[in-house]
Amino acid sequence: MKLEIHIVQNFAPSNLNRDDTGSPKDCELGGVRRARISSQCYKRAIRDAFARHELLDEADQATRTKRLVEAVAERVVAAKKKVDPESAKRAAVRALGGGGLKADEGDTWKTQYLLFLPTRTIERLAALIAENLEALTPPQAETAAETQGDKAAKGKAAKSKKQEKSEAKDQVPSELREQIESLLADGSRTPELGLFGRMIADKPAWNIDAACQVAHAISTHRVSMEFDFYTAIDDLRRDDSSGSDMMGTIPFNSACFYRYLVVDVDDLIRNLGADEAARAQAKKTLAALVRAAVLAIPSGKQNSMAAHNPPSFILTDVRERGAPRSLANAFVEPVRPRSNEHSDLVEGSVLRLGELLAALDGVYGTDGRKDLSFCVVDPSETLAKSFGQKVPSAHHRASLQALVDAATAAAFGGAA
Repeated sequence: MKLEIHIVQNFAPSNLNRDDTGSPKDCELGGVRRARISSQCYKRAIRDAFARHELLDEADQATRTKRLVEAVAERVVAAKKKVDPESAKRAAVRALGGGGLKADEGDTWKTQYLLFLPTRTIERLAALIAENLEALTPPQAETAAETQGDKAAKGKAAKSKKQEKSEAKDQVPSELREQIESLLADGSRTPELGLFGRMIADKPAWNIDAACQVAHAISTHRVSMEFDFYTAIDDLRRDDSSGSDMMGTIPFNSACFYRYLVVDVDDLIRNLGADEAARAQAKKTLAALVRAAVLAIPSGKQNSMAAHNPPSFILTDVRERGAPRSLANAFVEPVRPRSNEHSDLVEGSVLRLGELLAALDGVYGTDGRKDLSFCVVDPSETLAKSFGQKVPSAHHRASLQALVDAATAAAFGGAA
């Protein structure tokens, strides 16, 4: 079973996702330049929406970080009042080493990789370290010997990473090491990991294949880069001085975006645990994802431009089988506003979607479609009627909640 989400969203002047030069990201489609917002940017915005709008239980949320040592150490210190922060961090580094993860000791305290793990794992790992603090704290004499050994090793060939990790594992008792590895490897019952997956190069057994794929958002029309020239005045300048005290430019654009994501519901259930509890959690996760995808807005330059523009059109498509179908090719020919037909970029984009969707259904069939629903911001109600004429099988839902309920019910075998 697959759920696909198609969104048309028009943004006022903004710079929501910028490249290495500070300019809004773009790409070429159909031979013309388009505005673009990366899939990574939107996945981050969706995860932020989960938390900001309390769409997932706090216990089910995930954390992406290289600062696991500090997070764990803070909790160990809170649990063991007599432990100093430095000792707690060293114990955390040793514990992670036992689990096969390298972390910098004494400088940044960061892990080698940006880890994506259940937030509850931080709490459980801290509790495990606090219970086994003595086993994870090297004797003072050993610490001094290690320091002397480090000095003596200068100028000699460095140990291989494999040797370092092997030695780090050996420093932790085998039973405790197994507990740590099991704790770090477990990504079940965590919606964000189930949806977006996890990859750790040195730990392939810990990898999770994402159940959700997110496309780069692209503008449905040709876009031009513009620049905002700004100046700033010093509030304490003398009255006889003139001119600005700072000036610069900010690149921006304004675009109507097509956004697309698809979820394999069966893969999501499997990632969450493949039992009845996982199925119930997957249903709740899917509802949260549809709502979060609609509410997600990237944060780039928002303090300067406040482009808080919700989507104008949302379409959900639930099918039992068949390959996913992005509708991005509806915009190979850029949409153009037509004032004589009272058609703006949003309306033109929505109708293009309907035309391609109907054409694809005609050629490839509906692949066991369970529900096709849309929700539209349409004060005149003409757009909803026009889209319905192009795609007669689509159900017009009056609200986002009705759309979420219909899509979720259809994905899990209920009546839409």
